[in-house]
Amino acid sequence: MLTFIGLGLYDERSITIEGRDALRGADRAFMERYTSRLSGADRGTLEAEHGIEIETRDRAGVERDPEAILSAAEGGNVAFLTAGDPMISTTHVDLRLRAADRGIGTRIVHGTTAEAAASSLTGLQNYRFGPATTLPFPYAHRADGLPASVTNTLDDNRDRGLHTLVYLDIKVGEDPAGEEADREEYMTADVAAGLLSAEYGDVLGVVVARAGSPEPRVEAAALSELADREFGDPLHLLVVPGDLHQLESEALRTFADAPTEPTEPV
Repeated sequence: MLTFIGLGLYDERSITIEGRDALRGADRAFMERYTSRLSGADRGTLEAEHGIEIETRDRAGVERDPEAILSAAEGGNVAFLTAGDPMISTTHVDLRLRAADRGIGTRIVHGTTAEAAASSLTGLQNYRFGPATTLPFPYAHRADGLPASVTNTLDDNRDRGLHTLVYLDIKVGEDPAGEEADREEYMTADVAAGLLSAEYGDVLGVVVARAGSPEPRVEAAALSELADREFGDPLHLLVVPGDLHQLESEALRTFADAPTEPTEPV
């Protein structure tokens, strides 16, 4: 049995009770950190909390060579751990399909997501979000300006009056050339706002920093203004609102210190 367990958003306590019980009952546990991570806990903290050794797998060890995970799941109960919800990333869907092809039973124990937290913390209504996008580091896409994947998503959502959740790039275990390396880099919201402000300078943006922590930070301003601020330790998200309902405008003013007259929300 291969059980995919979402750890939630911040620390060793963010996991659900169902997930905790499944993890503590596993024979072996694997965790990946290349799609996201817990800001408030490391592997050692998780191991101490749940009384189980956790083996870390890099991207290659999940996407290209998952044999260790699958072989263990054929003969016992294996937990596969991710931050947030385990099925948000397609790489985990692929792993589940590989398990199914080998006749390995799978189970999913969900965790809360960054998308849900962004809606909750900002007060922006979840059903008014369009497709999300990921903003890569400039060296990762090797093109001038913003990649079309970002601008097309933003422009389409804005044309429809929808909010856009912008995930910020994470590089774990890779150097700028894409080679394996002992390295971690997390794009911060000020860097992201600076990249976006080149084309969307006066557009309203909302920063969500350390969602799931006891003291998350939420700030709304023009992207060009956000680019000049600091938001502390990662993980960060950025939201570009579309048309704002009166309740959403009030929430952004109250909880994110948005300007009284939001700057170009659409």
